[in-house]
Amino acid sequence: MRGEYKVPGGKLVQVELETDEGRISEAFVSGDFFLEPDEALEDINAALVGLHTEAKVEDIAASIAQRIPDEAQMIGFSPEAVGIAVRRALGHASSWEDHTFDLIPPVTMDPRMHVALDEVLAGRVARGEIGPSLRFWDWDRGLVVIGSFQSYKNEIDDEGRERHGIDVVRRITGGGAMFMEPGNCITYSLIVPASLVEGLSFQRSYEFLDDWVMGALAELGIRARYVPINDIASDKGKIAGAAQRRLAGGVVLHHVTMAYDIDADKMLEVLRIGREKMSDKGTKSANKRVDPMRSQSGLPRAEIIDAFMKHFESRYAVSRRDYTDAELADAAELVETKFSTEEWTHRIP
Repeated sequence: MRGEYKVPGGKLVQVELETDEGRISEAFVSGDFFLEPDEALEDINAALVGLHTEAKVEDIAASIAQRIPDEAQMIGFSPEAVGIAVRRALGHASSWEDHTFDLIPPVTMDPRMHVALDEVLAGRVARGEIGPSLRFWDWDRGLVVIGSFQSYKNEIDDEGRERHGIDVVRRITGGGAMFMEPGNCITYSLIVPASLVEGLSFQRSYEFLDDWVMGALAELGIRARYVPINDIASDKGKIAGAAQRRLAGGVVLHHVTMAYDIDADKMLEVLRIGREKMSDKGTKSANKRVDPMRSQSGLPRAEIIDAFMKHFESRYAVSRRDYTDAELADAAELVETKFSTEEWTHRIP
């Protein structure tokens, strides 16, 4: 059996295994990593032999850490990275190459529909009705999307919201508020089986699931980096924020919003928390656009989204498709029965 794991920002780890009666009987680790002293590779291999085939990543990592000498230096990889490769070899975890992804281009609709579609598509992936997907949002009106655990009154200035005609919806993932008007940001949702992030902590899974977009940004000439827990930034500041939830049925919902061209003054009249964050940075007044993706790429928003989709297609097995009538109908029902209700929107006052 063979498994491999590419450490985000690091090196490739490959593992070949043989098993006997529920135990690893032979193990060979290789890759483009660096390791000192050279003999420590034999210790890593030996640490895997005898482990149960159901051993978790943390158990595998602990066995390696106990076996290698104290002075050993693992550069570009870690005991956990070996553990993930082992789990993949044993069939407990999957890699990007094990899946074919539905790629759904942006469709302009009520933004509440996109919030509902996250839940609809995640449920269908969990039931095995569809495969994993990457989809891009587009919307026809202004909306603030608040995180699942945010307080409405602490986040939203109702007077400013009503003045600008902007509604509020609560999503099913945590994280902060998203100020969304047509054309002002780039949002995508990635829905994958939990096996893809097997063995990764929540923090590491954020970076892992957005590794592809780092490559897409680099192709656009933007040198980006991940800032734990859930931000993407360049040398010129924050570009994006991510949110994630692991759902019943073994599915992970991960989405990202990137600022393209936001009216910061309007945003600060609608979002209370925005004022506090600006104050923390010593900024008394926005009086400007928040436009890292537009200013740093110099490209229209549609071209950036197209570049993102083409980059994803260049890396993984992908099939482009549209939403089905059934998916849209289920989402519309959820908008009516859940995401538009006072009970859900104000569940945390």
